[in-house]
Amino acid sequence: MVAQEFTVDLNKPLVFQVGHLGDTYQDWVHQPIASKEGPRFFESDFWEFLTLTVWWVIPLVWLPVVCFCVSKSIWMGHTVPEAALMVVFGIFIWTLLEYTLHRFLFHIKTKSYWGNTMHYLLHGCHHKHPMDGLRLVFPPAATAILCVPFWNIIALMATPSTTPALFGGGLLGYVMYDVTHYYLHHGQPTSEVPKGLKKYHLNHHFRIQNKGFGITSALWDRVFGTLPPSLSAKKSR
Repeated sequence: MVAQEFTVDLNKPLVFQVGHLGDTYQDWVHQPIASKEGPRFFESDFWEFLTLTVWWVIPLVWLPVVCFCVSKSIWMGHTVPEAALMVVFGIFIWTLLEYTLHRFLFHIKTKSYWGNTMHYLLHGCHHKHPMDGLRLVFPPAATAILCVPFWNIIALMATPSTTPALFGGGLLGYVMYDVTHYYLHHGQPTSEVPKGLKKYHLNHHFRIQNKGFGITSALWDRVFGTLPPSLSAKKSR
């Protein structure tokens, strides 16, 4: 009963408050606050700083890594067209990973104190404050940690000479995802494709939050049947 009576104070650091919401956390976190002003996460200025990332840091940090990885496969004997094909395949694999993480990890149901706290840090904060421009992209330090298992998985399935280019392609897919995600929230698209993607993604935030898990495309939503109802109806016509 105590958890149900808990009220989050938006004027205080949020991270260590949200766990107390218990069963009511899911309802609370999916009621978005559209203000562009982000909340404070931590009392500590150091930890607070680590949660803030401007969007252009992502390509600045990771595109040189992508180029190095692709170049490494070429140095190991692959032609440029072969390396390019591996990069494309890596991007394709990333789109599936993007969908899978968003659907099954980022939208996992939690109710324990630490479950709610970790979910809020991972993705809940984005649904609660979807226009917070400094928390729309993933901090590079966290991405670097996740790159380790991603590299190891690829290395298990690929050869030593193809692993770097495949990894580089997946990493490029991630960069495309993160900058696209930022643009969908803060950009003002004028052409049809980005306008459609923006509408599709904001629909996920403000209307139907258990559908439309794709960010860079609706491909895997179509494959796995998680298109929003209006788009599903159009598809069946």
